[in-house]
Amino acid sequence: MTYPPMVSRADVAATARMVVSAGLVEAFGHVSARTTAGFLITSTRPMAAATANDVIEIEGGIPVGGPVGELPLETPMHDAIYRARSDVAAICRGHPPFTVAWGVTSERLPLLHGLGGMAGGMVRVHPDIRLVKSREAGDAVARTLGDNSGLLLQSNGCLAVGADLLEAATRLWYLEERARVVIQARSARIGMVETPRREWRSRLADSEAEMNRAKQWMLKTYGTAPPREE
Repeated sequence: MTYPPMVSRADVAATARMVVSAGLVEAFGHVSARTTAGFLITSTRPMAAATANDVIEIEGGIPVGGPVGELPLETPMHDAIYRARSDVAAICRGHPPFTVAWGVTSERLPLLHGLGGMAGGMVRVHPDIRLVKSREAGDAVARTLGDNSGLLLQSNGCLAVGADLLEAATRLWYLEERARVVIQARSARIGMVETPRREWRSRLADSEAEMNRAKQWMLKTYGTAPPREE
């Protein structure tokens, strides 16, 4: 697997600011990216003003650089997903409102509209409300995620993975939109079309091309300039 070259702390911080700007994080959330020796992850400092100095370096599951005393509790979840998924180069974790609302159920998040497919064909709900603070809990999340692109954590927000930071952030956006469409359609009691699975498979074949365009939209719409250093 080829990963984006030379991912930096500044790249992770920029993505953190982006997901906050997009309304995908409310106080709690984190962004991480794989490196050759481990991964980089945002600290517990407010992500809206994240800079490179707010990002922690992890090697072998151990923090070795950055503000290591401010490590997110759920760092083991990121570690587990990277160990389980060689195709994943970045993870975005958030608490956007509609995925939080859907996460109070154990029902898989349905796919009702084409762009929701950018969050993946299947979106499961991980059936454990506890924070993912241990290696064992992280491994359980990785198993529930499987080879999918997004996951809801029961009563605890969601995450999305990608081949790079921008892809993970964009998938988090469309995971939230997918939940919004389902909840609003059901609340309005709209008569929803029962689309056969084979038709969805055909429709999702276009998701890769759509993702390229969506990533650029995400960057232009929610990308932010780095905060001024004091």
